[in-house]
Amino acid sequence: MAEKREKLVLVGNGMAGIGTIEQILKLGGAYDITVFGSEPHPNYNRIMLSYVLEGSKTLNDIILNDWNWYEDNNITLHTGTTVTRIDEGSKQVVTDNGMIVPYDKVIIATGSNSFILPVPGCDKEGVVGFRDIADCDAMLAAAKQYNKAAVIGGGLLGLEAAKGLVNLGMDVTVVHLMEDLMERQLDRNASSMLQAELERQGVKFAMGKQTVELTGEQRVSGLRFSDDSTLEADFVVMAVGIKPNVTLAKESGITVNRGIVVDDYLQTSMQNVYSIGECAEHRGVCYGLVAPLFEQGMVLAKYLCGSETKPYEGSIVSTKLKISGVDVFSAGEFLDSPEHTVISSKDEWKRTYKKILLKNNVIVGAVLFGDVTESANLQKLVKQGSVMTDEIYTEVMGTGCCGSGAKKGTSVEAMADEEIVCGCNGVTKKAIVDAVTEHGFSTVDEIKACTGATRSCGGCKPVVEQILQFVLGDSFQQAAKQGICGCTTLSRDEIVAEITAKGLKTTKEVMNVLEWKQEEGCSKCRPAINYYLGMMNPDTHQDEKESRFVNERMGANIQKDGTYTVIPRMYGGVTTPEDLKKIADVSLKYDVKVVKVTGGQRLDLIGVKKEDLPKVWEELDMPSGYGYAKSLRTVKTCVGSQFCRFGTQDSLGMGALIERKYERLDFPAKFKIAVNGCPRNCAESCTKDIGIVGNDGGWEVFIGGNGGIKPRIADSFCKIKTDEELIEVCSAVMQYYRETGNYLERTSEWVERMGLEQIQMVILNNEDNRKELAARIDFALTQVTDPWKKILNDSSTRTALFEETRV
Repeated sequence: MAEKREKLVLVGNGMAGIGTIEQILKLGGAYDITVFGSEPHPNYNRIMLSYVLEGSKTLNDIILNDWNWYEDNNITLHTGTTVTRIDEGSKQVVTDNGMIVPYDKVIIATGSNSFILPVPGCDKEGVVGFRDIADCDAMLAAAKQYNKAAVIGGGLLGLEAAKGLVNLGMDVTVVHLMEDLMERQLDRNASSMLQAELERQGVKFAMGKQTVELTGEQRVSGLRFSDDSTLEADFVVMAVGIKPNVTLAKESGITVNRGIVVDDYLQTSMQNVYSIGECAEHRGVCYGLVAPLFEQGMVLAKYLCGSETKPYEGSIVSTKLKISGVDVFSAGEFLDSPEHTVISSKDEWKRTYKKILLKNNVIVGAVLFGDVTESANLQKLVKQGSVMTDEIYTEVMGTGCCGSGAKKGTSVEAMADEEIVCGCNGVTKKAIVDAVTEHGFSTVDEIKACTGATRSCGGCKPVVEQILQFVLGDSFQQAAKQGICGCTTLSRDEIVAEITAKGLKTTKEVMNVLEWKQEEGCSKCRPAINYYLGMMNPDTHQDEKESRFVNERMGANIQKDGTYTVIPRMYGGVTTPEDLKKIADVSLKYDVKVVKVTGGQRLDLIGVKKEDLPKVWEELDMPSGYGYAKSLRTVKTCVGSQFCRFGTQDSLGMGALIERKYERLDFPAKFKIAVNGCPRNCAESCTKDIGIVGNDGGWEVFIGGNGGIKPRIADSFCKIKTDEELIEVCSAVMQYYRETGNYLERTSEWVERMGLEQIQMVILNNEDNRKELAARIDFALTQVTDPWKKILNDSSTRTALFEETRV
């Protein structure tokens, strides 16, 4: 009989908690794991929020563990759910929605909240913190409507928020109580250089200002300072600090000081309940940076798995500013005092500054500005309490014995096997060496996929590269070729070519024959290969559900509370009373929480339980709207010439025709179309993958639009006179995108990568190419289950369809 597994509940779905779970899984811990997260997302990299704000990354780019990861590791995840109490007597956790889950052990990793200055007006509209993706969304939305922003706080988060808002086009002023920026991490030299650089990049500063009131009516309109001066602002970001989120601990009777008090094995005052991360207080210290949180997690994971571990004795913190064009690093002590020996250099021409602090010849702190290539090395030296030597001086200051400027790299050969290289994820030198020698990995991306090193802040990347160079010797190539993911060095085009040349039929076959580094692949490459196989061999490929994302496997979009949203198809946004009645009946029967009209002119049935999904679809007896798939989502229409006094073309009929023709076919990414009956653009063709605009002479086609986090106005592709030509051109564009697009690459990115002229040359300037592309997509369509696949076969079918849509 199988041994009964203990139940481990993690409260908090952030980096600290999930990092601990990852370590437990690596150690083979035998737990049934349940995770509760208050946010509606899987685990993401909070360190990278500034990149989301500045627009260089999206939420998907910073996801650390996607929905598949939880499912693959048999972890039960409840997003959008807050644990309100831990009952020690019954050994159960209780949530805000009434859920009760038994436990043997609990880890509290609830993080921290933004500290909001308790000044008059702090509760007005337009005042936010900067801690999570929801705050990023609020800033992105504000930048579209408002012009003047104030960021209160000149620390790490405040400066990242300010630069992000400047990149979004706002007029931004940082308001700081002190005279120096980042005064808890930088000395005056580095602070003044940082301020000057940010001013060059468009950030304004109001230094030495104490905010006493936020002015305005319902929405904030400005700030008033203690000296009675004012600053106009219609959006305010509070970045003056964080406070540990200890609400759960307090409600449960666990000892709390500033944070949740823990011992050296992260145990709280309640038996079998532990705490790590920003919410925990260890030896009187609450840490707000990521590296200490992972150090805590490593100790706790080993402790819970019964592995030998040293107690957690605290961390030496370091800071790295994450703003494009500004490099700042600080570790350990940073302010001069009489007991310090100071080694420093400043180059105002190159805008670089380096300072190392010694105490009794021991390296106790460092500050870098402008050039942070030595940051990982200095962090290690400070953490180890290394004694300064001539060799180390030459190494970190970059000068030879004769002032030649010769500089040697970090001596990774002398590093101990168990020395931590990646403090964010607890990756040792030995783990990286083993990944190279045992698995044959030779690139940083492969090391990241295997071990997690460089996955968070990226500060350890130089040391990882040096270890690779040390192990591989002459075969190391710093600019080693990168593949579609860390499992392979092969690009998309190379994989497609190999599939054709070798006649590969399944995902497992591709990975085996093409010598994947990880036998089972990953959540990035498995869906991509499954798509490429289906696109190339639509008649023979057997779709692999296990390679699909969880939403696609379930046929519905998972929501933050674990329920699903069902989206029936409504062709061109048109439905019937009979279908509306079905939707109403099913919604009542299965306790659907909300029925929402979407931007794609459909109805979302929100809140369907997972076990009810098959019955809901059966009783609806309607095609799926594929709101979860990498396929045609919607064809948005205006009422067109059937009803509108301005309409020149039948957009309703054409929209329904297109939607019925192309539904269910896979694409590299989600695909949206809009059809307008006139150039007034009521269906918003300018932000769709294909936008179609009717005019007196026929149709105009636009491609490559996007209304998402990286908005892009579509390019005018061509003008067409007849409906038949329109269908042929749309088919050719779609198939060319299907055959040349990278997996998960939207058409907005595809058009910019391929070039509009290239796409026009292939499709518009070569009639044979266009017809062949259209024929290939028609063949692919015959291989999918589609009751409407014959709609273009003859004119009578088409006429009947238009009449049905009108009715």
